[in-house]
Amino acid sequence: MQKAKGFISLIQEKQGLKVYQSLNWSGSFEEYFDIVLENPNVARTSYQRIFDMIMSYGTETIYENKEKLTKYNFFSDPMENGKDAIFGLEMPLQKIVQFFKAGSRRYGTEKRVLLLHGPVGSSKSTIARLLKKGLEAYSKKDEGSLYTYSWKETDKEGDDNWKTCPMHEEPLKLIPIELRPEMEKKINANGKTQHEIKIEGSLCPYCRFMFNKLLEENQGDWTAILKNIKVKRLILSEEDRIGIGTFQPKDEKNQDSTELTGDINYRKIAEFGSESDPRAFNFDGEFNVANRGIIEFVEVLKLEVAFLYDLLGASQEHKIKPKKFPQTDIDEVIIGHTNEAEYKKLQNNEFMEALRDRTIKIDIPYITKLDDEMKIYSKNYNQEKIRNKHIAPHTIEIAAMWSVLTRLELPKKATLSLMQKLKLYNGKTLPGYTEETVKELKLEALREGMTGISPRYIQDKISNALVSELETTSINPFMVMNELETGLLHHSLISNDEQKKYYKELLSVVKEEYEDIVKNEVQRAISADEEGIKKLCANYIDNLKAYTQHEKVKNKYTGQYEGPDERLMRSIEEKIGITEGRKDDFRREIMNYIGALAIEGKIFDYSTNERLHKALELKLFEDQKDSIKLTSLISNVVDRETQEKIDVVKARLIKYFGYSDESATDVLNYVASIFARGDVRKNE
Repeated sequence: MQKAKGFISLIQEKQGLKVYQSLNWSGSFEEYFDIVLENPNVARTSYQRIFDMIMSYGTETIYENKEKLTKYNFFSDPMENGKDAIFGLEMPLQKIVQFFKAGSRRYGTEKRVLLLHGPVGSSKSTIARLLKKGLEAYSKKDEGSLYTYSWKETDKEGDDNWKTCPMHEEPLKLIPIELRPEMEKKINANGKTQHEIKIEGSLCPYCRFMFNKLLEENQGDWTAILKNIKVKRLILSEEDRIGIGTFQPKDEKNQDSTELTGDINYRKIAEFGSESDPRAFNFDGEFNVANRGIIEFVEVLKLEVAFLYDLLGASQEHKIKPKKFPQTDIDEVIIGHTNEAEYKKLQNNEFMEALRDRTIKIDIPYITKLDDEMKIYSKNYNQEKIRNKHIAPHTIEIAAMWSVLTRLELPKKATLSLMQKLKLYNGKTLPGYTEETVKELKLEALREGMTGISPRYIQDKISNALVSELETTSINPFMVMNELETGLLHHSLISNDEQKKYYKELLSVVKEEYEDIVKNEVQRAISADEEGIKKLCANYIDNLKAYTQHEKVKNKYTGQYEGPDERLMRSIEEKIGITEGRKDDFRREIMNYIGALAIEGKIFDYSTNERLHKALELKLFEDQKDSIKLTSLISNVVDRETQEKIDVVKARLIKYFGYSDESATDVLNYVASIFARGDVRKNE
């Protein structure tokens, strides 16, 4: 029993009574007006509130190909620690925020439908979900607070009941129209908000009925009406259908416009005597419940034409037409999303012209930057979440690489490969190409990212590899590549055989790139003998000094002074492509580097010079490769001494590169087979 009490006390402590009381505040209209004067932001429009919500999480300035972009922290999903974080779409997200900014200043976009357009799986739904989730969380904060009101109704027994405005309207709308300009002036006078606060629109049918009824009962005394009003804090919630709505079209036979604007409550007609009495009407359509917040239209272009009239009026005039009632004012952001195929239908449909005119389309393409694409998969497939299987290094990278390649357009420059283009987009520098080149490449492919493989397909295939029946403790890039290729045969969105063939060819390109990556890693693991590299480096520098200063080097074995070992120096320099004609330039560069360090009182370290470090590693690898006899792995005949050396390499792969014992063995066997193929070709 004591344990239960302790647990209940913990919940009570965590709940926070003061927070609960703040979120459930209620008071008189006069008290609310004092709140408005102190903090006019409580009376913001939906556009103003969403814009402020996004900005409340802060921004960062980033540069992409010399272009200055603003990164909005909100889209990293700080509400749920990155669960719905969006990567690599800074430009489209910047356009979305500009849309809200213009709407918050009443520049015209507040009278438009925001249409997110792009291929399947390009984060359109995620953006809409983030905005809804963010708005809900923001309404619970002091800076995001907003209010509505309830009417006092007396039942037949004489008991008082409070009936909340069915559309959760702004309490300031209770102020008569003729008095509003003066009230607005007073509210905006203190300069406590960056937005201009306006009292716009008429009361909803139910509130208008209650207002007129009380006005008549009190012989026109407006102040007497306020005694029957209770203002309360409003918390937006999609689950409770308050301020956040979602509409998803059904099949044509089941579409009913009352789902948007509400319907008559036939059971209450007997009580109130007329179907035109607002008390006998359910104001529970998606437009009604989304008032003061946001409504999302899933696959908006699949709406029936009858629905479009409601949508057009809601966007342009901020009004909806409930059955049997006059046009009713609303204040909400309308956001829809659609894919490429549906949008093409819209362009070809003359009946949709009015909708096109009232729509601001923002393209949401697939990611074309490798690092950002990898973040999508790493979020779900990492060793913290996948504990029963090891994910071998480069598994996620290779899958992401293929998906990005399918989205890129072939470069017009014949000398530039698609893989090189991918690397340039990912920020890698290549000889002969600059950031200006990258900008040119993007300008010549404006629709890049609007076609290709969806991230969902990649996620499905990684999942398949993880749950495969193979008796393995890890998954590697080849398992995932096999899943990707096999899945193309049954891909529901790819019916074109030429396209399937092209995507398979891209898998071959990715496989070649993976071969280079793992060969390099195994080479580095073999040559990760620090003492060996230090000795080789010291030998190279001694000979280099002698060469540049026209001196001789003492042979440590014979004790004789000899000329510089040109063969040794060239065997190292050739590893990084230093030609005979450029060797003197490279050698002077290294000596000048050593001299500059000496002037600063620093000692030369090979690891600080990337090119020399790589050359030394490759030379050491070449020297040790034969002694390790890596190719003996595929013959199943390995002597004890060789096995010990291979085990050292495997340990380095595990320690420095993140492999497991199984995946390290796999990659060593694979690289051994590559070297074996190379030896066969040489013998041929």
